[in-house]
Amino acid sequence: MNATRKLHELGQSLWLDNITRGLLASGTLERYIRELAVSGLTSNPTIFDHAIAAGDAYNEAICKLAREGSSGEELFFELALQDLRRAADLFRPVHVATGGVDGWVSLEVSPLLADDARGSISAAARLHARAQRPNLFIKIPGTAAGVAAIEETIFAGVPVNVTLLFSREHYVAAAEAYMRALERRLAAGLDMKVASVASIFISRWDVAVADKVSAQYRNRLGIAVAMQTYKAYRDLLASARWRKLAAAGARPQRLLWASTGTKDPAAADTLYVEALAAPDTVNTIPEKTLLAFAEHGKVDSVLPADEGYAEAVLAEFEREGIDVQALAATLQLEGAAAFTKSWNELMYRIAQKSEALTKAVRT
Repeated sequence: MNATRKLHELGQSLWLDNITRGLLASGTLERYIRELAVSGLTSNPTIFDHAIAAGDAYNEAICKLAREGSSGEELFFELALQDLRRAADLFRPVHVATGGVDGWVSLEVSPLLADDARGSISAAARLHARAQRPNLFIKIPGTAAGVAAIEETIFAGVPVNVTLLFSREHYVAAAEAYMRALERRLAAGLDMKVASVASIFISRWDVAVADKVSAQYRNRLGIAVAMQTYKAYRDLLASARWRKLAAAGARPQRLLWASTGTKDPAAADTLYVEALAAPDTVNTIPEKTLLAFAEHGKVDSVLPADEGYAEAVLAEFEREGIDVQALAATLQLEGAAAFTKSWNELMYRIAQKSEALTKAVRT
């Protein structure tokens, strides 16, 4: 049994943090599902920007949509949905077999809406309806405005992948929004089965402090934050408040580990995947990391819900001069800014390709 299958048997879902038209057309994604136990997929503006920039796989579709009068965000979302519908159909058997727990794909609202709750709510409803796939999450960032949008979107029955969470406190805010929405649905007599995941970004912690701490502390902060958050997740699932919702038919908002590709060339390429093995969670990993883990990864232990150890490690970083709470806020702001930058680059790339392709057709 390979390492990816062992994680699956442990109860952790492995999702691919990538999508390209070539990945779909070549049968590679199908093979990953069949051979590597991949059971879901995530996307973001950076992933699509790289996919569209790499070669001509999207040229025909861009040209067709541009000639029909589509442009900008409208054109992009149609391209993205073409890919994600195909991916969702590949994962549909998993989705059905797990009763809707697994087999998801994700599409992000425009990063320009990170501080616009009403805009995010409207975009989430529109994109989910347009996708016409039950196993498609809408990604909404866990910013202050995003938390308000998450509650309203879940209350409306749209499944949400909460993204850009960096700390236990960020996670708890997202989980509270999820539970408030479910409590409102319960009071209104609505179906309680509205899925959600909460995505905690890991490796960016270690990148942020790499040149600020002693060598002995490198690549330890992200895992400590994950452990602290995992304890909060397990405590929430054991709470009376959650048990009441579960008794009414609600499903847990699963904790998802994101940004789990190793950034430090001196560290093991499977560092975060091995360290974050935990039941009832999801790990969404880059394709390179997936293949590395399938080849030589190990599943030797399970992430403990040990807040004492995590707090001790975090205290060491505080003594090293790292204000963990302030850094969490900074990382969220930087993450939102990075996605906005990718979004703007993506819009520019689509505009340039649209113009060039339609001009070539006319001549």
